[in-house]
Amino acid sequence: MTTEKSGSKPKHIVLTSHPSRFGPKPIPIQWGDADPLKRGPIIGTLMNSAHRNVIGTHSGSYGVYRALAVASGRLQSDHRADLTNTSPAAHIGPHPSWFDPDKIISLDPFGALVGEAYRSLYEQGYDILPTIAVTKAHINMPELVDAIEAGRLRIDGTVMKSGGDLVVTKAAIEPVWHLPGIAKRLSVMESDLRRVLFEQTGGMFPELVTRPDLKVFLPPIGGMTVYIIGDIAAITDPNRPLAVRVHDECNGSDVFGSDICTCRPYLVHGIEACVETAQEGGAGIIVYLRKEGRALGEVTKFLVYNARKRQEGGDRADAYFARTECVAGVQDMRFQELMPDVLHWLGVTQIDRFISMSNMKYDAITQSGITIVERVPIPDALIPADAKVEIEAKKAAGYYTEGVVPDDVALADVKGRNLAE
Repeated sequence: MTTEKSGSKPKHIVLTSHPSRFGPKPIPIQWGDADPLKRGPIIGTLMNSAHRNVIGTHSGSYGVYRALAVASGRLQSDHRADLTNTSPAAHIGPHPSWFDPDKIISLDPFGALVGEAYRSLYEQGYDILPTIAVTKAHINMPELVDAIEAGRLRIDGTVMKSGGDLVVTKAAIEPVWHLPGIAKRLSVMESDLRRVLFEQTGGMFPELVTRPDLKVFLPPIGGMTVYIIGDIAAITDPNRPLAVRVHDECNGSDVFGSDICTCRPYLVHGIEACVETAQEGGAGIIVYLRKEGRALGEVTKFLVYNARKRQEGGDRADAYFARTECVAGVQDMRFQELMPDVLHWLGVTQIDRFISMSNMKYDAITQSGITIVERVPIPDALIPADAKVEIEAKKAAGYYTEGVVPDDVALADVKGRNLAE
C-alpha cells in the first residue's frame, strides 16, 4: 500500500495483482468447448478488473504504445471500441479442430467472431475485443509482375488482375495462449512454465504465479498475418489442391531486399506457388509470423552478421550456427510446435505443396496431424550469391531434407489425383 498526498488529506492507494477474493468472479474459460458462450469470451479489459479473465492485455507489445497515448492524454483510458461494421469480410470456420483443446492452444479460434458470439455480453457492458480481424485486399509485388511477363503466372481477372494486382483475403491474429495447453505441447509442468514466464519478463505479469485460476495469457509478443489466395472453401475441400508457405519475418530481406539470406526470394516463390495453385482451382496460404531473426530479435541478428563476417576466414557455412549460438546462447527460438495452430484454425488437414525446406516446420505440421504431400525447395536460381553460406550451412546441419516428397506418401492415391504428373 502507498500513500499519496491530496491537498491536506492523505489518499491511500492499494496495489494488488488481482481483485478482492470476495469480489465477483470473472466469466470462466472452458478451453475447447464447441459453444462459444460455454467456452467463454477472452476479456483482457483494463476498465473493469472484475471482468478480466485472462493475464495480460490485448495488442501484445503494442500495449506500451497504448500506455503512452493514455499518459500523454491522447487516448481516454476508458475508451470502448465501437465494433460497428468490423465483422470478418470472409467466413472462416468453425472447423472440428476449433473444439479440440490439443489442436489449438496459442490463438482464440473464436477471436474474429466476438461481435456475434458474445453480443449479449457486450451489450451487458463487458469490454470484449476481437483477437482476429479478417479483411480483403489487393497486393502487388514487382516480382509477381515479372512472373507474369515471363509467362509463369497469368492474369485471370479473379485471382490475378491486370497490372499484377493479387486478390487476397487476409487475417491478422493476436496470440492467445492457453497455458495448460502450451505446457502440454512443450512437455513442461504448467507451474514451471508460469514461473519462468514471470521471471523472464522481469515480473511484468504477477498473475502468472498468483492467479492459477486464470488459464489464458495474452503474451506481449507479435502475432501473425495470414494471406489466403483463391477460394477459401478450397482449403477444406479434399478434391482441390492446397499450397502453403509458412514464413517467419525477416524485415531486412522481406522489406528492404537484403541479399544475405533467402527470405524475400522464398516468400515470393511461395506466393507464386500459391497463385498457381489457386488458378488451378485450389487455394494458397501464406502464414507470416512475427519472429524476427528466428525469434532472437533484429539486434541479435545484426550482431551475428558482424560476428560471422569478421571471423577469421570470413563468413563460412561451418560457423553459421555456431556464431548465432555464441551471441544468443541458442540457434533458434521460434518454437515451431505452436505454429500449426493457425493451420488448424483454417481447417487444413492436408497440404499438397508445402513451400519450405525446413524440417522443423515440416515435423511440427505433420506431428500435429496434417498431411504434407510434397515439399517444394527454393530454386537455385532464386538464391542470392551472398546467401549461399546460409543454404550450405543449413544443408550441413540437417536443417532441411533435399527430397521433396516423404517416402510414405503414394502420390497417385492422394485426393484421387496423380500429383506426380
